[in-house]
Amino acid sequence: MVRDIIDNNEAVKPNGKEMEVLHRYFPQCFNSEGSFDIDRFKNIISDEVSVVKEGYSLNFLGKSYAKLLSSIDTTTVIRPDIEHNSKEENRNSRNLYISGDNMDALKHLLNSYSGKIKCIYIDPPYNTGSDGFVYNDNFGFTAEELSARLSVGVEQAQKLMDMTSRGSSSHSAWLTFMSSRLQLAKDLLTDDGVIFISIDDNEQANLKLLCDGIFGEENFVASIPWRKRTAKSDVPFGISQDYEHILAYASTSSFLAGIEGNSRKYYETEDFPGRPWRIHDLTKQTTSIERPNSYFTIINPKNGDEFPANPNATWRITVDSFQEYYDSNRIIFPGDYVFLKISKPVLRYWKEDDMKKAGERFGQVTVSTKLPDSVGMSESGTKEITALFNAKVFSYPKPTSLIKYLLQMTVDDGDIVLDFFSGSATTADAVMQLNAEDKTKGLRYILVQLPEVINEKTTAYDEGYRTIDEIGQKRIELAAEKIRKETSADIDYGFRHYILEEPSDDTLDRLDSFNPDVMFADEDILKEFGKETVLETWCVRDGYGFRAECSEVKLASYVAYKCGKHLYFVDSGLNEDDMVALIDKYNSEPGFCPDQIVLFGYSFTFSQTEMIRRNLVILRDGEKNLKINVDSRY
Repeated sequence: MVRDIIDNNEAVKPNGKEMEVLHRYFPQCFNSEGSFDIDRFKNIISDEVSVVKEGYSLNFLGKSYAKLLSSIDTTTVIRPDIEHNSKEENRNSRNLYISGDNMDALKHLLNSYSGKIKCIYIDPPYNTGSDGFVYNDNFGFTAEELSARLSVGVEQAQKLMDMTSRGSSSHSAWLTFMSSRLQLAKDLLTDDGVIFISIDDNEQANLKLLCDGIFGEENFVASIPWRKRTAKSDVPFGISQDYEHILAYASTSSFLAGIEGNSRKYYETEDFPGRPWRIHDLTKQTTSIERPNSYFTIINPKNGDEFPANPNATWRITVDSFQEYYDSNRIIFPGDYVFLKISKPVLRYWKEDDMKKAGERFGQVTVSTKLPDSVGMSESGTKEITALFNAKVFSYPKPTSLIKYLLQMTVDDGDIVLDFFSGSATTADAVMQLNAEDKTKGLRYILVQLPEVINEKTTAYDEGYRTIDEIGQKRIELAAEKIRKETSADIDYGFRHYILEEPSDDTLDRLDSFNPDVMFADEDILKEFGKETVLETWCVRDGYGFRAECSEVKLASYVAYKCGKHLYFVDSGLNEDDMVALIDKYNSEPGFCPDQIVLFGYSFTFSQTEMIRRNLVILRDGEKNLKINVDSRY
């Protein structure tokens, strides 16, 4: 669990993620000693890629350090807010609010949401010198350790240590801070996903170059100017800085090109003369657990051809809405048009969509970088949150109308929106408003906010708020109440809350000193974490996502917990009678076949672990021919 992660992190190098990808897809380019043969790699890709030597990139103190930070795993655990999550409005909510460092949160999210986030919007600190930004990612390395990890001199490593230990608002510190997070965020986006980043002139130029290097210069969409005010300010040279920027980057070229190749293709057909249309992928990168009504077999009414849902995806439509889409000629099957080379059903989108529903989206119709006046300015955001709280509890929040406009350009029914600098939770407010306006949209949000301490001299402190995430959570509740009263819409108004916690130094010492070969388990370690925290952390780590449901598996006198293909043993006290009951359950219950057994190592002695491994081997010769993997986590 935590000790295992700490041990693995010690071997991580800054380019670890990149080398892992090369190992997976180009194993022939590595020799027997594990060295990468760049010339062999160039020969493999020479027919497809033009290899050039010229080029440029953004360099800054901390660039390699940022890659290292994004490569090492988080040692935080996930504690569910049981009291909050058990409330009626939150119990079944699919929205998430995570209190904790957003770099830790992104690493947890990657285990379950990689390639599943359609849109990311962030409003990070601008590094103005007065916005409170100081670099705070201190991982406790020594200069000597960093020198060895990054292959730099001890003097340069010490500069990095000074930047992280004393706090810094330099350009290098800000870029290091952002780079590590954006590298992680990129892997969360769907193939047709997009990220929007608000920024001002202090770091706009640097951020553009940084994003070119992370998302790819060819995936740059636009720099959208947003007018934040009309009043003139007293600034050098007599020029009032009235605009900020919103950088937009696509995840891959499919966001820009659609699924018909390298160009956006519209079709005009006899069945719809004068009405150009294009097609869109009908599948979504979500699981049957997340969208059970969209996991079904589509049958072509014309010829009976069957198209089962992909095991790793669902359809964008539900089983109940299929007929409506088919009757309105929105569903296209293989063979419907001889000029379309498709192997599964796809959606038809009109070039001229219903403007009353604000159907402008990238890839469907052109959207100008000139934002309409309706998106509002900074003053609009301040008035909005002040009206909700009856007090000015947050400075310079973005207006909800701005976030709604960005989302309307990019999202479809059921998509997930992520904001990992959530601040006052404007993004959640925007998502709920969109859902209320279009009840079929079913958008979901994931927000992340550091529990940043609020200054005692502020109105927010006087109103009883002690950390920024408290304001964000309250904003969601107040906005939900307002939207419910104004619209009576039947949508998801709640959210599930989780807190990321770093084990205390005392707990880390206990983990480090624990000997798995001892005769007795250490039950105190489980008490320090809490069973709910262990299970939540494991479920997220094993790809089941936040809010995954664990079912109890009762043995003789022991209770294990099942989630998907995993069976979790957390408590101590497993005996031989429980082992017999477990084997019997495997043999007698047809649907019971979890092939991954995970043990909370501190709850089991060496003899108990060996008893489990030894007895499970006999299942290989049973009717199910199961090969059970036993994983002891520390």
